[in-house]
Amino acid sequence: MKTREVGGCSRGGRKRKISWQGVTWERTACLHALRVGITLLAFFGALTLLNLHSRFNFVKLEELAEKKYSKEGLERRLAGEVFECDRSQFRTDVCNMRGDIRLNSINHSFVLYAVDGRTSLGEEKVKPYTRKWEKSCMDTVHEVTLQSVPSSSLTSAIKCDVQHTVPGVVFSTGGYTGNLYHEFHDGIIPLFITTQHLKREVVFLISELHEWWIAKYNNVIQEMTNYPLIDFEKESQVHCFPELTVGLHIHGEQSIDPTLMPDHKTIWDFQALLSHAYKLPPSLEEEKNQSLKAPSYHAKVMPQLTILVRQGTRVLLNIGKIVQVAQKVGFRVKLLKPHRTTELQKVFWLLHKSDVLMGVHGAALTHFLFMRPGSVFIQIIPIGTDWAAFTYYGEPATKLGLQYLPYEIEAAESTLSDKYNSTDPILTDPATVVNKGWWEMKKIYLQAQDVRPSLLRMHKILQKAKSLIRP
Repeated sequence: MKTREVGGCSRGGRKRKISWQGVTWERTACLHALRVGITLLAFFGALTLLNLHSRFNFVKLEELAEKKYSKEGLERRLAGEVFECDRSQFRTDVCNMRGDIRLNSINHSFVLYAVDGRTSLGEEKVKPYTRKWEKSCMDTVHEVTLQSVPSSSLTSAIKCDVQHTVPGVVFSTGGYTGNLYHEFHDGIIPLFITTQHLKREVVFLISELHEWWIAKYNNVIQEMTNYPLIDFEKESQVHCFPELTVGLHIHGEQSIDPTLMPDHKTIWDFQALLSHAYKLPPSLEEEKNQSLKAPSYHAKVMPQLTILVRQGTRVLLNIGKIVQVAQKVGFRVKLLKPHRTTELQKVFWLLHKSDVLMGVHGAALTHFLFMRPGSVFIQIIPIGTDWAAFTYYGEPATKLGLQYLPYEIEAAESTLSDKYNSTDPILTDPATVVNKGWWEMKKIYLQAQDVRPSLLRMHKILQKAKSLIRP
């Protein structure tokens, strides 16, 4: 990627390239204050120099080249004051404010008191959740109001109760929060993408904050911020920030694109964060270390297969017999029945020590994020769910470094064959049903189908999984 210098000093300047969200920037430090200080010393002799500092300017070079900003707009960015929203992304809107930003505790909006007369004034509204394209979901997400007004409108009545010196990031735990897949895909992973470069020096302001969500993800959140969470819809104090991001960046299905990340961070860096967040207490740490020193691929130790047990829909009807088959193949079998309030630390280390994870397509398969790279992931795919199974779990698992084995349910293995004739398109041509839309697909294939895999086919795929286990 080519860049060219913008701004800077003819002498004394110091330049450094920085990458963020796939864009190259250059920083120029201008030591104008030093020149002024020398002049003052010449005139006043022993006058002490105070508050000398470098002025750091950030300019998006690609946008300059494309002339997306006017000359005045670029100068305003150089001055450091920003009020803008990026609504070009399919999945999310992200707004940025920089300057004197205050949380209005009366109507819970954020106000930028603009000093520069060239800064855009006005109002923006954004829903800080990463399913922008799905209206039925976004209709339930609370809207956040952002305003930019002249600094002359700032009165003594709007004083800062809490003055923050680090940026704030605003996001929502509304939407589909409560579903494990959406908690990670729509929330936790985008939060990591958006804030990891700040190295925990960031304050999280959360809309629609749930106490159970805090309890469930507190360990992970503490790895991303050094500061207490703010439920800004209930906040009565005026919080002031130098910079604010409203909304989260998102790359793809449960994945991270290293080409868009500072220092090329990857999904493995996210998993390392989880590993640190869910570190075991000292009493169990030695037990974990011993288990990892004697990995299950060793001839004297049976490999471990963990089966995710669904309840309600897409149930594995013959799980008892499948456990017996797995044991005959040579696996130690663990059954995992996760609930919304299941302690994730225990689940993390159960799966991190497992050699193979198997389960029927559904949100609980998001737990593949806890598996070691190189381990094996078997997804049992009910009729009509092929695309979703690959897109939401199969492909992301492969990107994490897992060895992915899809087990596609045949008509005779599905309870739909008990309800429909063998020539019915629901069994023979699921695409015709799927093409009718999400709700039709959900009603038939997700909510009205259980599975009973062939024991012979299951024996074969478990044998293959065992052969793939790596040292």
